[in-house]
Amino acid sequence: MEQKFFLYARKSTDVEDKQVLSIEAQTTELRAFARNEGLIIVEELIEKQSAKIPGRPVFNTMLERIERGEANGIISWHPDRLARNSVDGGKIIYLLDCGHITALKFPQFWFESTPQGKFMLNIAFGQSKYYVDSLSENVKRGMRQKVRRGEYPGLAPFWYFNDPRTKNVAVDKKQAEILRKTFELYAQGNSRLEDISNFLAQQGITSRNGKHWKRDRVSFILSNPFYVGFFRYGKELYEGKHQPVISKKIFDQVQNILKQKSRPHHKTKNEPQAFCGMLRCGTCGMGITGEYRVKKQKNGNTHDYIYYHCTKKNKAIKCDEPCIRQECLDEQTSLLLEKFSLSEDWATQLTALLEKDKNQDAQSSAAFVQEIKNTIESLKMKLQRLLDSYLEQDIEREVYLEKKAKFISEKKSLEEKIVHLKQKRTGWIEPMKEWIKEAENLPKIAREHNLLDKKVMAKKIFGSNLRLTGGQVVWGEIKNGDNSPKNPWAALCAVNQIFTENPKSFFLVAPPGFEPGLPH
Repeated sequence: MEQKFFLYARKSTDVEDKQVLSIEAQTTELRAFARNEGLIIVEELIEKQSAKIPGRPVFNTMLERIERGEANGIISWHPDRLARNSVDGGKIIYLLDCGHITALKFPQFWFESTPQGKFMLNIAFGQSKYYVDSLSENVKRGMRQKVRRGEYPGLAPFWYFNDPRTKNVAVDKKQAEILRKTFELYAQGNSRLEDISNFLAQQGITSRNGKHWKRDRVSFILSNPFYVGFFRYGKELYEGKHQPVISKKIFDQVQNILKQKSRPHHKTKNEPQAFCGMLRCGTCGMGITGEYRVKKQKNGNTHDYIYYHCTKKNKAIKCDEPCIRQECLDEQTSLLLEKFSLSEDWATQLTALLEKDKNQDAQSSAAFVQEIKNTIESLKMKLQRLLDSYLEQDIEREVYLEKKAKFISEKKSLEEKIVHLKQKRTGWIEPMKEWIKEAENLPKIAREHNLLDKKVMAKKIFGSNLRLTGGQVVWGEIKNGDNSPKNPWAALCAVNQIFTENPKSFFLVAPPGFEPGLPH
């Protein structure tokens, strides 16, 4: 019986095949080998796929053609080119047993279809599988060791890159500021995922085809702990050595907003208006909603209006609170905001006092910092005990992963708090400066027509205390006594009221330094 052979050459992109001859080198060597041996090659079959797992299409087709009698032998560079898994190796041995394959030819391996030859071939297939398995285990072990050192073992996420010099992940400094602004923008709570996608597109960050990022990808970016200094490997959270771009405080704020906005919302008949969520009904206590209306006159003219009215969701109270036009609500809100404005000369004096306090040494916070450090050491001990309990199989893996994530998150927050205290020992000065700027800018906000800016300031000043009663916006006026609000906005309003009634009034500042307080 004439022997006909398939020439089979394979090359994969796996690590273990990097030193194996290329396809061109294999075919050249095998053709020369066939000529020297006088072998008839029916067809040359080339495959570029790993042999670690079954399912190679060219290999499987070759075996089917051999069973149909198109050939009865295979020429290949080495047995590991044919099989590196037990299934494909078993198929070759089975076809030898059935007589479909009568010869296997290798330039670097002796084989004859005898019991001894099949035994040696089986050993070669087993060695190939052992090599793959041990290499895979070595790679996994190396990855685990890299993870223990805090080094990210995979491809760097967006805004980072894999540095070949350090063999670690490094920050793309040109893009890091965009990432920081993205998190800060969403942390304000006024942006949707679509708004973040639009913001990124404005910065030149889009998908490969030039389209805006989808909601899922934006959400994944905003919830990725990598940007705060952590990473996940095997569903376990680790503390990385890479440089974080986002502070833990901002990251936590973003996660809370994502969690809140993930709740299902029913689409309303009318789109939400600017002042929605700012007031409550003074009669029943329900929320105030906005509604867009179009009025058509007999002469054909149309007028657009926005009305605000009670949602009337309180079934226990019959609410007759009238609606109010947006223009009227805007005017009343502006008048309220002006009561809390800070004059330019007062802002100058307060800023000068702040600078004076800033230049003086702040009260030592060493004791507080030491207390935080003690807490961090306690968390480290808890993490070690938790790991010991897991290794001793005293607790389940799910419990271990959950508690570990909680402890390292607390540890990260405390470490950031220490850094913050060291950088700003007088932590109240910067917020106070920001408050002075906001109070000084209130008249400008009240005069302009940016309704969202007015809403933001109204929420800061009044919280949820604004009520719509009889078509009028009202709030809890400051009263003398223990029930009066103790905050800088309330104090400023009271000072403005006293100064309006008596321009010759004066206010004293405590000798040790300046801090916001109620007027004297």
